[in-house]
Amino acid sequence: MQRKQHLFIPGPTPVPPEVAAAMTRPVIGHRGSDYASLQRYLTEKVQQVFQTKNDLFILTSSGTGAMEAAVTSSLNPGDKVLALITGQFGQRFAAIAERCGAEVERMEFPWGEAVDIEKVRARLEHGPQLEAVLVTHNETSTGVVNDVAAVGALVKDTPTLLLVDAVSSMGAMDIRTDEWGVDFMATSSQKAFMLPPGLAFLSVSPKGWRKVEKVSPRSFYFDLTAWRESGVKGFSPWTPNVSLLFGLEKALDLMFTEGLEQVWARHRRWARGVRAGLRAMGLELVAEDKWASPTVTAAYIPDGQADALRAAVKRDFGLCLAGGKGKLAGSIIRMSHMGYVDDLEILGALAVLELGLKQLGYPVKLGAGVAQAQAQFIEEV
Repeated sequence: MQRKQHLFIPGPTPVPPEVAAAMTRPVIGHRGSDYASLQRYLTEKVQQVFQTKNDLFILTSSGTGAMEAAVTSSLNPGDKVLALITGQFGQRFAAIAERCGAEVERMEFPWGEAVDIEKVRARLEHGPQLEAVLVTHNETSTGVVNDVAAVGALVKDTPTLLLVDAVSSMGAMDIRTDEWGVDFMATSSQKAFMLPPGLAFLSVSPKGWRKVEKVSPRSFYFDLTAWRESGVKGFSPWTPNVSLLFGLEKALDLMFTEGLEQVWARHRRWARGVRAGLRAMGLELVAEDKWASPTVTAAYIPDGQADALRAAVKRDFGLCLAGGKGKLAGSIIRMSHMGYVDDLEILGALAVLELGLKQLGYPVKLGAGVAQAQAQFIEEV
């Protein structure tokens, strides 16, 4: 029998059976009134998750597509951009802007730490004028959350745009798009939204639109003016993934039935349990508690055995963990606790991780990590 795969990677995350079932519904035409009603409904519900009244678009693409749409629609070649980088995905955002012709100034921070707001403040006050600031809200390569609200406060009342990658945080965290002054907010379906890959969501502020109107479109598919024109009528300009939209409808129903605040709370709770468990195994965590992610936790594995550990637990138990990226490749594991998981599955994953460490000769006391996670969970019941 083929071994069941247990996904504890930061995307794609497990899909609820109800969502999978919804995606088997017969496809409808994407130019009819039934589709227009569906798109309008879904757009309104996703706006509530974003906590925004701004225009919002549901793209048939990955989250990277939404990030590219934001960049190509708001920046002209040669525009000066500040990229705040705390890990691999901050680097990706900068690379997208560079590929699109922007003049990117990279402000890099140690991997495992968050953006230093005072350094950003100093740059904005004393450096050349910027067209935009790019920041990754939840850096999954290190398990760090950046303070987007503080960055937004620095640029909200200036001509500088704020572009945010919230791919691995939206839906799992209290993200206040409008209150924080975010002009372009991007996320995708295969993380906290509990869907397969293939959808992306992008909101655009009035300030963002004013810049869009001054930019020559450099993408046909991601031309946001075309998306806005079609969206007014309840349609997308190009063929949407109707089946995934059926799944999104069910996923949103699950999220709102539970309550968004409850969804955010359980992600924080899981993160505390996982972090307590990994520390009790003797592992060093990449991120400090003060900026630790509610959706993914990264830990160093001694003696360069991170990938060997991942391979062993997948082979023997079907536990899928993520490895390190960039400068952390081969030295860390990354464990997701996002979306459609529960306490039982998290405790089981920690138990398997202990077994894997033991098999590799690491001096872990079996049950120590699980016990600490249990203690954390029972305190919060």
